[in-house]
Amino acid sequence: MVLKKYSTLFSYHCTDPNVGMSLNKDLGRFKIFLADTGLFVTLCFWDKAFTENTIYQQLLGDKLKANLGYVYENLVAQMLASAGNQLFYYTFPKDEKHNYEVDFLLSRGNKLVPIEVKSSSYKTHKSLDAFCEKFTSRIDKRILLYTKDYQKDGATSCLPMYFTPFL
Repeated sequence: MVLKKYSTLFSYHCTDPNVGMSLNKDLGRFKIFLADTGLFVTLCFWDKAFTENTIYQQLLGDKLKANLGYVYENLVAQMLASAGNQLFYYTFPKDEKHNYEVDFLLSRGNKLVPIEVKSSSYKTHKSLDAFCEKFTSRIDKRILLYTKDYQKDGATSCLPMYFTPFL
């Protein structure tokens, strides 16, 4: 089976994170997500003519030993876009060799809601902290989406992935 056309979602880099992000999007810097996360998972593990059911069973049972960050980020992109949001992200230098990255930026009123996505219970958020420190006056809420229960970590709300459509 050959799939020739996929429905894609584009997340553009915002050069000046503020309300009106469409005015500051860099059309040359973007991330591409597949609009169907189920299809995305199948394509990720498509190593032969068919994907074995054990892959799906382990994935659903949280027992698949693989880096699933890209799957969770795709899932969040799909949910945010389905809820009517345009997708934006932001990167800025951490040091000479590394960058901070905020996975998604939402505009709410005259403020921003930066979102960081984690694929495990790991809840550090250095990029989110650095971004919020840099743009303090522009921030409404700061969100970390991850695979565990709701928790507050200082000013950051750590939310389960399934809260995404309500943001």
